[in-house]
Order: sequence, then structure tokens, then C-alpha cells
Amino acid sequence: MADSNQIHNCVIIGSGPAGYTAAVYASRANLSPVLFTGPEPGGQLMITTDVENYPGYPEGVMGPQMMEDFKKQAERFGTVIHMEMISKVDFSGPVHKIWTEAGQEVHAHTIIISTGASAKWLGLESEKRLTNKGVSACAVCDGFFFRGMEVAVVGGGDTAAEEAQYLAKLCPKVHLLVRRDEMRASKIMQQRVLNTENIEVHWNTTTEEILGEEEVEGMRIKNSQTGEVKDVPVKGFFVAIGHKPNTSIFKDWLDMDETGYLKTVPGRSLTNIEGVFASGDAQDNIYRQAVTAAGTGCMAALDAERYLTEKEIV
Repeated sequence: MADSNQIHNCVIIGSGPAGYTAAVYASRANLSPVLFTGPEPGGQLMITTDVENYPGYPEGVMGPQMMEDFKKQAERFGTVIHMEMISKVDFSGPVHKIWTEAGQEVHAHTIIISTGASAKWLGLESEKRLTNKGVSACAVCDGFFFRGMEVAVVGGGDTAAEEAQYLAKLCPKVHLLVRRDEMRASKIMQQRVLNTENIEVHWNTTTEEILGEEEVEGMRIKNSQTGEVKDVPVKGFFVAIGHKPNTSIFKDWLDMDETGYLKTVPGRSLTNIEGVFASGDAQDNIYRQAVTAAGTGCMAALDAERYLTEKEIV
């Protein structure tokens, strides 16, 4: 690592499709970017098995392999990658300061944030054990693998309602498990769920266990009102109780919505701080796809390059 007196043109915090794409574009623009991978190099795709919806991989690709490809491409153009986490930032001056977990201070003219978001889980041992073996946090990503099979979705918000409807087009039956006696989803989303014949809503229901050894074979659910416990056979179990953006270290500096997603200028990657740009799932609570994350990574790099040119830094 260069000494803390050096001011980098571009530092990227976080990897995954957004961070690596930003690195490819920034390095091709001769910005000599430095990328800090964070605690999960490659982000959520590192816990994804088959990725079949990313253009350019006609046979599909394993998530970790795809991220390794992204990483190699970024390095090929000169990106310096550090397998470290950033623990603190200071965006008070024209030169931005960040600190690694080891305490090293790094200075940069521009910062691209691509720290992503993490799915919220139920916390069951069986859920962890069967992740990617029938347990998923993304119906759009993985629903295709469960065509013609019975599946379950956990959650009561808009995301759960959307995922249940998406799966209902692929699966003969979708069990929607709602913890309370009502959904948090918008009225129109609730109505769509209730009007979909092959979605069965289980009210006041919690998951006791996901059944199966090598793959999901069913679920043990409990009605909190009656106390009834029953096993229901399903092949897919989708957790849709929300995502948490990995943005807590920026809370004193950057504008966020109530759940912690970074706010950017519509159609751009600009944050409320000059020279700081946000990309990927750290600022996207709607699409959350690898391809959209990569797109915003490209935008952030181009915005950073324009900023540096306007300031006559490069």
C-alpha cells in the first residue's frame, strides 16, 4: 500500500459486480483505481451457485467463478486490489479520507461506494445448511430452477408479495408464510396475492425448521394463534424479509433513506458529497440484480472520471 501522503484518483470500497465494473472502467480511464474488497470479496454472488441470467454466459456460471472473472478483468487493466475492509471514513474535505481495519489511512480525490446489501435471514441452522440447496433470498435469481415444483416464500412486505407472484407463474403452488394476521405490503400488492389462485397464504405462521438433508424437502411451520405445528412438502424455500444495505460507516456523511440505502441523484451515481459516488445494492433497493449493479458501477466510474476532469485533477 502506498503511504498515506499519496492522494489516489479513485478508491473503490467494496467488490461484487458494481465494484469490479467500476474498477474496469476507472482503470481503462487511467485513474489507477485502488479497490478494497471488504469482508465478502465478490459480495452476495459468492453464496450463489448457478447464475443463468447474466449476459455473456450462455451455459450459466457459478457465482464465485463469475466474480473471479470480474476480478481478473479489473486487475488486467491495472486495478490494485486489497483484501481489506474499510472501517471509517471522513468526507469533510475536498480530499476524502478512509481507514482500513488495520488502521491505515488512505486519501482519494474520488470514492466509489459499492458495499452492497446483505439479505436478512431467519436464523435457523437448517436455513444456513440448505442455502443454495433449495433455500434462497432471490426468487428472480433462482426461481427458474423450481419450475413445476411446490415452493414457499417467507415475508409479508412488498418484496415477499412480488416474489410469491413471480414464483406463481413458474410453480403449481406457492405457500406464502406471513408472521402476523395481515401483510405489510401495499394494498394493491396484497390484492394481487389474494387474487392469485395458486398462492396459499398462511397467516400467523412462523417457520420452525426447513426439512431435508442434502436439499430442501419440506418445512415445519407453526400457527402462533392455534399452536398447530405441521410439515408441508416444498422443494424451494425463499426468504423475503428484506435486505440490509452495508452502509453504516457512511451514516454521518451521506444521505440515506430510512432503511440505510444511499440516496443518489436520479439517473446518476452522485451522492450529497462532491466526489463520492454510490453504486450497486448499497443504493438500489428495487432491482438488486448483478447486471443492474454492474451498470451502476459503470455509471459511478464515468461520473468519477468527469468529476476529476472538471476539477482538472486528471
